[in-house]
Amino acid sequence: MEQNLAIQMKNITKSFGDLKANEDVNLEVLEGEVHALLGENGAGKTTLMNMLSGIYTPDSGSIFINGEPVVFHTPADSIRMGIGMIHQHFKLVDVMTAKENVILGQPAKFFVNKKELARNVRELSDKYGLDIDPDKKVYEMSVGEKQTLEIIKVLYRGAKILILDEPTAVLTPQEIKKFFKVINNMKEQGCAIVIITHKLNEVMEISDRVTVLRKGKSIGTVVTSEVDIPNLIEMMVGKKVDLSIHKEKLGDQKPLLALDQVTVKNSEGKDALDNVSLTLASHEILGVAGVANSGQKELCEAIAGLIKTSRGRIFFEGDNIVGKTPRDIIRLGIRMGFIPEDRLGMGLVGSMDIVHNIVLKDYQNQPGIFLRRGPCAVKAEKIVKKLDIQTPSIYTPVKRLSGGNIQKVLLGREIDSSPKVLITAYPVRGLDIGSSHKIYDLLNEQKAAGVGVLFIGEDLDVLMELCDRIVVLCHGEVTGIVNPDEVTKEEIGLLMTGQKLGKEEQPA
Repeated sequence: MEQNLAIQMKNITKSFGDLKANEDVNLEVLEGEVHALLGENGAGKTTLMNMLSGIYTPDSGSIFINGEPVVFHTPADSIRMGIGMIHQHFKLVDVMTAKENVILGQPAKFFVNKKELARNVRELSDKYGLDIDPDKKVYEMSVGEKQTLEIIKVLYRGAKILILDEPTAVLTPQEIKKFFKVINNMKEQGCAIVIITHKLNEVMEISDRVTVLRKGKSIGTVVTSEVDIPNLIEMMVGKKVDLSIHKEKLGDQKPLLALDQVTVKNSEGKDALDNVSLTLASHEILGVAGVANSGQKELCEAIAGLIKTSRGRIFFEGDNIVGKTPRDIIRLGIRMGFIPEDRLGMGLVGSMDIVHNIVLKDYQNQPGIFLRRGPCAVKAEKIVKKLDIQTPSIYTPVKRLSGGNIQKVLLGREIDSSPKVLITAYPVRGLDIGSSHKIYDLLNEQKAAGVGVLFIGEDLDVLMELCDRIVVLCHGEVTGIVNPDEVTKEEIGLLMTGQKLGKEEQPA
């Protein structure tokens, strides 16, 4: 059966000042098709989808929806044409039920028939194979249920074209399987689905065709079954790339960090970390796996001295550092690099350039009352060269850099301080293939140099390839500490949901 074109974007060009984000880009998506959009950071994927969802208007080119020429001035125009975008970070109100979230932003009615609304939500769920309780509060839902609710929200508004941005970033392997079933159900109902993702294994599994962007231009569209991952990577970066992650077993390990029954309360007085015990040695990369909000952030911040523990002890080279501020820890001579989840909130000052962000790290170590920028400028040049940071100058504000380059600045600055323990929270989140593997190589270099690396990640494939051991968190508790060579990805997924395997290592 011949499929009709749901989306046709012809010769789309969009500039921001001197930067051409998209140049003569072409994209065609069929009804009943899952279409993956690939490209490195800065390739123009997000800009292109923002024009399809009405956030931007193209400088030139044409957009056709179901064969009809359209011009979107606002997101409401796009929604009226049956287009729904589901962002990586959910836009839900936690204290409301599923059905109440569904009608948020809809034209207001004086009376809402809640029974009819619940029935409509259930009918949508049945039609597309979705599993959601209309009366369940969002704060009671798993990450997978929240994503299902986001999909129902756009379907309720009549969407037949869905744009999914990194849809599996925070899902367990089991949730990903369920999610792919939902995607295939929507495809069978004639929906056109565009997926933006960096996970090439998932692209190969779920998509029908792939369009690749490079430096703002469309390189080509291929049938997924007719290509392999190396082909796609070569299209994305313009050359063959070795994407293997090396993991060496290194001897002469010595204990660096130990958490003993650490408990941390959140702002509501509940346990964000509950009785957590683990160890980290030199020459080791210790992974941390868990669904979103399982205590990863609090684990990082407790070790770095940014939040207080309510119980337990944290030992760094045998000294208990609980109760000490980050500055106290530095004065003790404890070198600890910390790369937070929020790069531009806690890690770097976006309005400052690379040099002054290094000054922020170094000023306490400089003698006298006057800051010397010269040594920091030399360090900045060295970091830019070593990490291949794409920036017009070391004096360019970091907020003008791409996400990958911002992360390299942060990682380079922390590594330059010669830490003994390096804490990295989602260091490759949102980064392209090339940038991600550059960071994996840097972390392996630190491991080889005797640093203990705590690596908090989302991609279980990467955690299993890169890490020597993996700590699994669920609701702030350690559900297992496992050797990735001895377990499957699905077994780690079970631990992430709170189930015990009975064969994992015990927390040291």
